[in-house]
Amino acid sequence: MSQEGGVDDFGLPPGVRDEYLQGARDQLGAIAELAERLIAASDDTEAIEALRRDAHRLRGSAGSFGFPQASVVAAELEDAAKQWLEYPANGTGDRGQAARAFVRRLAAALFTKQPLAASPPLPPIARAEPSPPAATESEDVSDVPEVIVVEDDPTLAELLTFGLEARGYRFVHFHNGREALDMLRTMDTRGTAPLLLLDVDLPALDGYSIFESLQQECPGKFRVVFTTVHGSETEQLRGLEAGAMDYMVKPMSLRVALEKIRRWVGR
Repeated sequence: MSQEGGVDDFGLPPGVRDEYLQGARDQLGAIAELAERLIAASDDTEAIEALRRDAHRLRGSAGSFGFPQASVVAAELEDAAKQWLEYPANGTGDRGQAARAFVRRLAAALFTKQPLAASPPLPPIARAEPSPPAATESEDVSDVPEVIVVEDDPTLAELLTFGLEARGYRFVHFHNGREALDMLRTMDTRGTAPLLLLDVDLPALDGYSIFESLQQECPGKFRVVFTTVHGSETEQLRGLEAGAMDYMVKPMSLRVALEKIRRWVGR
């Protein structure tokens, strides 16, 4: 990113786009929760109106911060919400899924890195070999997940991964304990300690057994948070005393879960 004259490649002061993206994550998280409300009740006019307002705000701001495609998608979402309000009996069964699709498109438009134009090559320097560019931390870990979800409940897994995608996190999801443990053992985390959301009640291999194996073979490789429907004090103490970072009790609010994840991940 160029910063000549105190502005970046988009004519904004350095750091302003990053600050905008932090706010956009929260906006997109709110839109994602509204989409889930429409999955549950497609005629929820309060949710549709809130969706229209949020899309309108994002439509007006994204292009100004260098995300024109996000403005285009937000405009389409706003128009769709207007149609749903104007014609409440039409297409009720598809509204929630349509809203989810818009959230995914918005996440891609906001958080997918766009390649910059290549700079012209410098002329060779006599009797000196050019040094290769140093790898940055973001390049080193760009393929390492920030969040790993191990959850066999397809509905909850879809909800969590949908929210993570909406917030722009790098994540992977495993459906059963055996598959998860095999992959976690060999995963190269490059010293980042990803957040591991680990369901206690898993088929093939339960969460406690996975955690015990990881503690023995690669302690500290992951920051573990157990997810469970068993929220008793005894159950939570069992995991915390074994070394888990925290617990999330199911059923869970998507908004609360994403806020906790934001604090655990640090962004």
